[in-house]
Amino acid sequence: MSVALLPPSPELRLHVSLTAWTWQGAGPDNREIARILITHTPAPTNGGTAATTEDHVRRLSGCLGGLAGAREVISRLGRRLRLVGDRALLHVPGASRRLPLPTRRSLNELVARIGEAILVLGLDALPQSADAARLDTYLDAALVADRLLFGRVQLPPSTPRADVCPTCGGSGTDPISGRACPDCSPHC
Repeated sequence: MSVALLPPSPELRLHVSLTAWTWQGAGPDNREIARILITHTPAPTNGGTAATTEDHVRRLSGCLGGLAGAREVISRLGRRLRLVGDRALLHVPGASRRLPLPTRRSLNELVARIGEAILVLGLDALPQSADAARLDTYLDAALVADRLLFGRVQLPPSTPRADVCPTCGGSGTDPISGRACPDCSPHC
C-alpha cells in the first residue's frame, strides 16, 4: 500500500473570494516585468474573520509552493501560468479549475516573451472595484507592513531556443533581482 501526501488544498470559498489585478512595469534592472496581485475581497464568507481569511491566503501560498516575504529571495513556484488565447490562467495545485486573471494583450505578449510573471499575494483585503490609485496605496502600505508575499510563476516551456537563456532572455541579468542570471549557460 502506498500513500501520497498532498499539500492541503485551498477551500472553494477562498477561491470564490479571490480577486486579481495584473500590470507591467519596470523591474530593479529597468527591464519590463509582468506582475499579478491576488487578494481577497473585504467581506469574509460564511462567518469568517479577517484572521481566518489571512490563514486561508497563507494556505494558498503553501499550495503554490511557498511565497516569500518582501525581504526574502523570491521563490520560484514553477510552471503555474498558462496563456490560452487572450486569457491568462493560474494553476493552483489541489484546485479543480485554474484561476482566470485579468489581462491585456500587451501583458500577455510580455509574459509570452519573458516566460514568467511575479505573483504577489496580499494578506489584507482589497475590493475588486479598487482603481489604480487605491491599488498603489494598498501596495505601498502592505509593503511597509510586510503584508505581501512574492513568488515567480513561469509558463510551461514552448519550443526551446538553444541560443537564449529562458530566465534572462540572453541579457545575462536576472530580470527580477538585477543581479547576474543564475540560470545562464555559456550562450549568455
